[in-house]
Amino acid sequence: MTEDLYTLPEGLPVPLDDGACDHLPGTKLPDLELMSTDGPLRLSDLGGRAVVYLYPRAGRPGVPMLPGWDSIPGARGCTPQACAFRDHAAELRELGASLVAVSAQSLDDQLEFVERNRLPFPIVADPELRLGAALRLPTFEIGGLTLYRRVTLVALDGTVAKVFYPVFPPDRNAAEVGAYLYAHA
Repeated sequence: MTEDLYTLPEGLPVPLDDGACDHLPGTKLPDLELMSTDGPLRLSDLGGRAVVYLYPRAGRPGVPMLPGWDSIPGARGCTPQACAFRDHAAELRELGASLVAVSAQSLDDQLEFVERNRLPFPIVADPELRLGAALRLPTFEIGGLTLYRRVTLVALDGTVAKVFYPVFPPDRNAAEVGAYLYAHA
């Protein structure tokens, strides 16, 4: 039986704030050009309000999840989070924010994910974890892979103004970001 990628199961372990993102407020987005589903994207060029959310790994229908995935606090929920951002994308644009997602997966994986879920925003493929190195972002390891922990950054004119970490449950993150942007309009 294939896992339901669109629904969060009950009883997932809740991630705890380990302080791994405490240094981020006030940090400039790095001058990195990374490949995205929309072509090359330079994070430092994201002007005005920008939402950059990082997620571990999107699942694919018919492909089993990594062993132990649901036991890692905060790992499960990439597809529900992305679909929630899709559903809130117009609202975030109305609040003056651009939206970008980042994962350590390959560009081919990101392109499939965007197409399957009709995502109206670019997803950056960062398999070398270059953004993570530049910003000292938290990661975890599973099955020989190093993946990003779930983090959402709100930047104003290229500087991180708000950090959502840990993000749980992930399917509510887009609404939380929208509420933050509305309150700080």
